[in-house]
Amino acid sequence: MKSAIADILEMKFSPVAISRTNVRPPKALQFKEGRRACAMYLFACAAQGRTAVADAATCGCFGGMSGLGFGNGYTNFPAGEGGFCGFLSSGNGHTPQGRAIGEKIAARSPEFAHHYLEGERYKRGPELVKEWLGELPLTYDAPTYVTFRPLAEVDPENGDIPDVVVFTVNAQQLSALVVLANYGTSRSDRVIIPFGSGCQLIGILPFAEGASEHPRAVVGLTDLSAREKTLRSLGRDQLTFAMPWKLFLAMEADAPQSFLSMPTFLRLTGKM
Repeated sequence: MKSAIADILEMKFSPVAISRTNVRPPKALQFKEGRRACAMYLFACAAQGRTAVADAATCGCFGGMSGLGFGNGYTNFPAGEGGFCGFLSSGNGHTPQGRAIGEKIAARSPEFAHHYLEGERYKRGPELVKEWLGELPLTYDAPTYVTFRPLAEVDPENGDIPDVVVFTVNAQQLSALVVLANYGTSRSDRVIIPFGSGCQLIGILPFAEGASEHPRAVVGLTDLSAREKTLRSLGRDQLTFAMPWKLFLAMEADAPQSFLSMPTFLRLTGKM
């Protein structure tokens, strides 16, 4: 399937279709079980034209398990959810247990140990992380796989319907997509930018939006850690724009008669 929007906006990267399925695509890229890696690398591979897949055992990290909808991976974090709450905020090095765990981690990964002990400082304190976790739409009944494919490989006429379509965009393209998402409604909130990990912002959060009556697009790759992991593959100036399938189709239908053919947009893109 081609995207009219992607063609009009002249996107550098392929739109990515994300699907929850029980069928593993042949020859798909997949992390080895137990390998520590970022699930956003799988997304980046699809944005560059390759198919990738993850399951509960090959998500790459504890957060990837949660972000792609395979349950609460944070319970498997060193010292459980509590350890993760410290990791994301002010660290675990203030307790004897935290320091002991950090020393063991350091033997395998000094960088991970540093973050575990000192914290990533993305929230002020562990209690705020715990509240945030309680609000996440974690899912436990996901199919076996989550696949990442170039949209060109999707065939809706044969029942191949992805859950989410994700564009990788620069600032000007993001501006156009925000306007287009709100084009067919009197509402002004059809796009959200929540705090979350890179995989949550293309996974469980747009999955949850897809189940709502008025689905919203989710802007992502605002996760600094995920940006670092995808710096070489996607560059410094890209964000993700994840659309539940229903919203993607509505935006595709609206695009031809919208502002995308008007002088303001054409001047911005140098076409007029």
